[in-house]
Amino acid sequence: MTGGNDPSAARERLAARQAELLNALLAKGPVPAGFDEQRFDVERRALLSKRRGIARTLGPEVADELGDRFRPLFDAYAVDHPRRSGSRAREDAAAFAEWCRASGELSAKRKARWKFWQSN
Repeated sequence: MTGGNDPSAARERLAARQAELLNALLAKGPVPAGFDEQRFDVERRALLSKRRGIARTLGPEVADELGDRFRPLFDAYAVDHPRRSGSRAREDAAAFAEWCRASGELSAKRKARWKFWQSN
């Protein structure tokens, strides 16, 4: 078979284009050829906003402690740490919190305290 008719070569090209597209959408990579840059940026911002909102919902204590810093910190984190296929939103929110702690933006994680009630 020639390269143009080889199904495995076609799959490889498609996978490479898909990876390029995801990199552009989730990690601020260059906009792939054939896409309108303005529309692409709208979609990029929408996906980031959705991810940020989910992280806020899953980690309200993190968002509350960071206050006005939550959005810019999350956006910086998201660019350097794009979601991977198969990853879970809870893992992403927890990784963001750890990233903030490691960079000194968030206080150290407190251990849960358990209260034991005694019956008389």
